[in-house]
Amino acid sequence: MLFDADGVLVDSHAGYASVWERWSRRHGLDPVAVLEATHARRPVDTIAEVAPHLDPVAEHAWLTRLVDETPEAFLVFADAAPLLAQLPPDRWAVVTSGDADRVRARLAAGALPLPTVLVDGASVDRGKPDPEGYLLAAERLGVEPAGCVVVEDAPAGVRAGRSAGMRVVGLTSSHPRADLVAAGADVVVTSLAGAAPGLRAWAVGQDRWRSAGPS
Repeated sequence: MLFDADGVLVDSHAGYASVWERWSRRHGLDPVAVLEATHARRPVDTIAEVAPHLDPVAEHAWLTRLVDETPEAFLVFADAAPLLAQLPPDRWAVVTSGDADRVRARLAAGALPLPTVLVDGASVDRGKPDPEGYLLAAERLGVEPAGCVVVEDAPAGVRAGRSAGMRVVGLTSSHPRADLVAAGADVVVTSLAGAAPGLRAWAVGQDRWRSAGPS
């Protein structure tokens, strides 16, 4: 199982929306359009797209300072702990467009187990929707891409998982079901609890994929 962090394990949608809105207004940009370009993507990639005249590294540093000022806006989902506690440590990983240290800090603050494999935005040359991050995670776990299930909340992440040749569970924490299906999600659920039966079965080698079921 390969989990995205933000929007899947960490309830960060409102926190990032607030930070990106402040950044957008600082530069006279449309906050709605900017936020739409952020989901599942590395911040530097978003900045390069919506504001190519700005220095993405400097702007990313400014955004990071805002995020670090509001740790209470980045708490884990309540149903993440029961699911991860039932998964063998060598059968799951995190693939995030964010920063590895911050993701680990948020998981630890929420009393979640830390993954043995964590691929972050700095680990790859091409961020989501490119499949590089998911392929790297599979390689580090020692499994073939076809043996992986991805859990994602954003169309860009869904496309990354599908392009990697993996099955994808879409989670409607930040996008509607129709958007995730259109991006290629095999199954769409409203919570991690809804995906838990199928993911647990997959973890122990019982391919009861459809037990996750659409919802």
